[in-house]
Amino acid sequence: MKTNLSFNKYTFLKILIEFNFYCAVVLLIGASFLSMLDEYSVFTFNEDLYGALDNNLRMIMIYLALTECVVLFYCYISKSYRLMMLVGFFLILMIGSMEFYGEINTVAIDEHFPIFFLYTGISHILFGVMDDIEKRISSKNDDNYEVG
Repeated sequence: MKTNLSFNKYTFLKILIEFNFYCAVVLLIGASFLSMLDEYSVFTFNEDLYGALDNNLRMIMIYLALTECVVLFYCYISKSYRLMMLVGFFLILMIGSMEFYGEINTVAIDEHFPIFFLYTGISHILFGVMDDIEKRISSKNDDNYEVG
């Protein structure tokens, strides 16, 4: 009975982490592409005040969305999402990178960026860890079934 209960908790947690990851991916890609349109942008870009420097920040967001798509495609093809741990780590590092970019170029950075990168980064890390744990459990179970 205890095994069944822990299995249900694990299954629920797995579904929750997976759902959260897909929400984070949609948010990351959607917010990045919408940053090109002033009226639909999730973030505040003060283009009138900062001009080209602010447009560079928009282009960073587009590159981020494209990179996310490429990495997700690679993970889908390889059937391994462990790489998401590294992606999440770099998304969290983007918090400091954005602050540094704003300081160096004297550009005001929207205060929502740190929360955005923290949420998407943690979601990616959790999903990558979950995939890694599943792969390890699966390979351990495969080793137990070997005849030898």
